[in-house]
Amino acid sequence: MNYIDLLTSPDFLISVLAAISVAAVVFTFGSSFVVKTEMRTRIKRVALERDKLRAEEMARLRGSGPIDQRSTMRRQAETKNYMKAIVEGFDLKKAFQDDATVDKLAIAGYRGQGHLTTFLFMRFITPIIIFVLVTAYLFLAPGSRPAYLNVVYGIGAGLVGSYLPVVMLKNATVKRQKSIKRAWPDTLDLMLLCVEAGMSVEHAIKRVAKEIGNQSAQLAEELTLTNAELSFLEDRSRAYENLARRTGLDNVRSVMTALIQADRYGTSVGQALRVMAEEGRETRMMDAEKKAASLPPKMTVPLILFFLPVLFIVIIAPAMIKVFAVQNNPMGG
Repeated sequence: MNYIDLLTSPDFLISVLAAISVAAVVFTFGSSFVVKTEMRTRIKRVALERDKLRAEEMARLRGSGPIDQRSTMRRQAETKNYMKAIVEGFDLKKAFQDDATVDKLAIAGYRGQGHLTTFLFMRFITPIIIFVLVTAYLFLAPGSRPAYLNVVYGIGAGLVGSYLPVVMLKNATVKRQKSIKRAWPDTLDLMLLCVEAGMSVEHAIKRVAKEIGNQSAQLAEELTLTNAELSFLEDRSRAYENLARRTGLDNVRSVMTALIQADRYGTSVGQALRVMAEEGRETRMMDAEKKAASLPPKMTVPLILFFLPVLFIVIIAPAMIKVFAVQNNPMGG
């Protein structure tokens, strides 16, 4: 059997694409059953962050450097040894890392040195893999293209594929921010109720994190981490600023700024939360009205392409059938 002809045959390619489509459908429907596993992973990640904060606070109180390295060892264990060796060997931090890389990873939900190493490794290895696969396929595919042209096409595909990790990171960021933004107004309402009931800000955040987990696991994770930072950090404003930085949302940043001012100047936290909750509800209503207003222009193209032709067929078809019937039988017999 000629494997080259088999790999380049249209039937084989169609079968492979069909298998990939079926796998994507199964993965899409099966991903809803792994929510508990994802939530367990997030809880473990927050626990590691809490251990790190506790170790730093204990080292600060003792007046020494960071003496507890167990959390660092746990984070380094998340990264494969070969990834770390490649990143350090080729000095990929200078090539791919800038001042905003860590913040972008944090906004997407990837914190720690392990995720940074994995991201840098993927930025390096993805174009190489795509170049090898595309070039090998072009050489195996039937055709009379010159060899240098196949290599040029492979290099072009590799350059385009080098942005694949960035695109995936952007998609993860958008998905995470969308989940947090959707649940944030309800979070403010719950925090307002807790604070007005006599709870402190720490206990209110802890309680709201438990309640909001079913609606947005990402926001529950951030609130739990913020609660840990409020317990261990020396400056409370740093915990609020870190939450705003990790989410990257303007409405979260405005609420954190209000809480910082209330904590700094001694104003009422409940009043600040009440004002920000009202603004959050108004913003959510404005977003809903904006989506409703943009619906008619979006429906214009589907209406023209799909609804109107069917409507014309339903209206004109009976008349056309009668016309054809009269033409085929002019005597009426």
